Amino acid sequence: MEKAYRGMGMEGSIARWYEKTTRKDMNQFRLLAERIATMLPAGGDILEVAPGPGFLSIELAKGNRFRVTGLDISRTFVDLARRNAEELGVGVRFEQGNASKMPFPEKSFDFLICRAAFKNFSDPIGALQEMHRVLKPGGRALIIDLRRDTSMSEIAKYVDGLGVSALNRLFMKFVFRFSLLKRAYTMLEFERMLARIPFRNTEIRPEPVGMEIWFER
Repeated sequence: MEKAYRGMGMEGSIARWYEKTTRKDMNQFRLLAERIATMLPAGGDILEVAPGPGFLSIELAKGNRFRVTGLDISRTFVDLARRNAEELGVGVRFEQGNASKMPFPEKSFDFLICRAAFKNFSDPIGALQEMHRVLKPGGRALIIDLRRDTSMSEIAKYVDGLGVSALNRLFMKFVFRFSLLKRAYTMLEFERMLARIPFRNTEIRPEPVGMEIWFER
């Protein structure tokens, strides 16, 4: 299964705009990192797929409790993430690469997280197969992404709460309506994709504007 969509060019000025915008959501990155940290013993290996500017990976790596790696297809995002980690003195390994052809050995990670990016992957089944391959036996994964059946009123409420300028809010609502929602999956579609990979204990939980997809190797 491949999508006709080949991925947004998140390079250069587009990637830098995205970094500036997502900084407004920093508290959410901290809360998610704290939540993930409660699920893993110290010393675990975490992979973030498509970390963008690296904010979540950096939060996970603070305190040196975990070994954190980020893999992104965008060279600009990798450079931005490395710079952000260096400025904070946090050790994270950021690498450039494709989610459907990860440059990691089999059974490398205890936990995998992919936030707000899976809908953009041109080869979603290949990405899920790679997630299964790089997870250690018993390793867990979490994908957080938009649901295609999310209403625009829910989207508007989410965007209005981000604290960005009126112009940015207008632009983001336009992108959600005419781009992101069209690429997103329903819960049923995701369930069918997961059924093609030998994951254990899969669960899909609805969220206000999206869904959480949990699975284990």
